[in-house]
Amino acid sequence: MADALPEKPQTAAKVAAYKDTLFEFPTEYPLKVAGKNIPGFEKTVIEIVSRHVLDFDHATVTSRESKGGKYLAVSVSFVAQSKPQLDALYQDLTDHVDIVWAL
Repeated sequence: MADALPEKPQTAAKVAAYKDTLFEFPTEYPLKVAGKNIPGFEKTVIEIVSRHVLDFDHATVTSRESKGGKYLAVSVSFVAQSKPQLDALYQDLTDHVDIVWAL
């Protein structure tokens, strides 16, 4: 038996939002950011996330070095309010010279 398709949105705004993302906002959102393992990298990630997430809880931050120690992965979790919020956050993160990727 095939999986049922998600219920279609009813308003024009919902239709537009539905086409852009399958997330329903607000939603708990995990984020992992990797970059050069340099002093202050974790702080940089926290500062960028905090600009986009007003009630960001620093207790959700965890960090892990790569096997060789060249890179650092910083994981955070927060409640995302909208796709434009996530788009702006990802843009700021990936624009930073020390950040290699953000997922």
